[in-house]
Parts: sequence; C-alpha cells; structure tokens
Amino acid sequence: MTDEHYSYRVYADPSMADRFDAMRFSGPIGTLVAESQEAVVADFLGRVDGRTILDVGTGTGRAALSLARRGARVTGVDASAEMLRVANERAAASGLPLTFAVGDAHRLGFPDRSFASAVSLRVLMHTPDWRVCLRELCRVADDRVVFDYPAACSAAAVQSAGRRVLAVFGRRVEAYRVLHAREVRQVVEACGFRIEREHRQFVLPIALHKTIGSRRATVGVEKFLEAVGLLRFLGSPVTVLAVRCERS
Repeated sequence: MTDEHYSYRVYADPSMADRFDAMRFSGPIGTLVAESQEAVVADFLGRVDGRTILDVGTGTGRAALSLARRGARVTGVDASAEMLRVANERAAASGLPLTFAVGDAHRLGFPDRSFASAVSLRVLMHTPDWRVCLRELCRVADDRVVFDYPAACSAAAVQSAGRRVLAVFGRRVEAYRVLHAREVRQVVEACGFRIEREHRQFVLPIALHKTIGSRRATVGVEKFLEAVGLLRFLGSPVTVLAVRCERS
C-alpha cells in the first residue's frame, strides 16, 4: 500500500501522535466515547484473562492497555512508529507486559489463527483497502474479531462526503469512508465468520455532541433517539462482533 495515502501520512506526524488522545478522547464527550468503546469491547470479547489478542491499528495503545489490564496477552501493531512511541511510553508507565510492533493492517506478519481474537477500532474507515484489512483480521483470529466502522446510513456519511470533497481540492483532511452493512457482512461470511452482535453508538454526529460539550445532554438525547427507534437504523459508529463458524 502506498504511504502517500493520508492514513499513513497523517499518523506518521510526531505532533499528531502526541496530541491524538487529547483530540479524540478528552472532554466530557471524548471521555464518554472512550468509556463506551471500552465497555463494548469488553462485553464482546468476554473473559480475556490469559488469552492472546492482536490489536490492529493500535495507535497510542488505548484498547491494548485496557485489554492488558484485564489479563489478556496483547500484541499491538500500527503502521506509525510515532503512534507506537506513545503506546510504548504508556505501556512502560503502566507496568503492563504488552508487545508493540510496526505493521500494516493490509499485510499482518502473523500465521493463520495465531491469536485467540483480533481487535481493530477506528481503522477500517481510514485504510486504503478495508476489505483486505478485514480479511487479514479474520485470518489471524482463531475465534473472535471485533471491529468498527462508520455506517453509510448515518450522519457520518454527510461528514465523510464533505471531507472527500475537500480532499479533492487539496485540503489536508482525514477523508475517511463509510461502509455498508451488507458489504461488511459479505466479507466476514466469506472468511468463515458470522456476525453475532452489533452495537451502534450515536444517532447525532459526535462532532455535534462535542460542540455542545454536555455529557448529560448527549446521553439524554441519544436515549430518546434510541427509544423512538432511530439508533437501530441510523446509529454510528457500528461495533461488530464476528465469530468463526467452525473451529478446529
């Protein structure tokens, strides 16, 4: 894969690595997003004590550290050495035994079914070829794969379209893609997995919630939208638990 794609260029920037967590997970809404993500992954993976888990696109190691705290033996890979620099610093400070290595989600350097589970969060939306990456996740996982994506039928699609237009005109933006549930399911099933569970997070855009900046308002509004049935159809991002159909 070409390193000219924004997903390689943007995250190779040392300043991006240093401020990444503050940008994504600070403030009342960023904290809510992080807590929700961690809870969903924990629920989907179940007991992980002693199990091997590969975190693909680990970034600064947030998910990897969370899983290691629960007793998992975690390996995190990322294409950005700068993001891994921060991940290693955080791991050292925590005293947890994690392994981090530079690696590309399109070409994972591990044998088939070499990990009990594979996790990849906020990655497929940015990769040059999400299908190849998802197939690689399924290839290296023996049992379960947990990943997420922004849904094509959601407010995220509007932001994605806007960013792609800006990118055409030379603006330096993260022109991420949205995915269709049917296409995701086709790739998963072709790999011998089935989608067992899904979790949809927000109906309204995360950017809007961050602008308002009230956790209480976000929780209240989103609970109302869920109650009237909109979350089921318009919720995003979608976190997916895929389970191997047959194990040997």
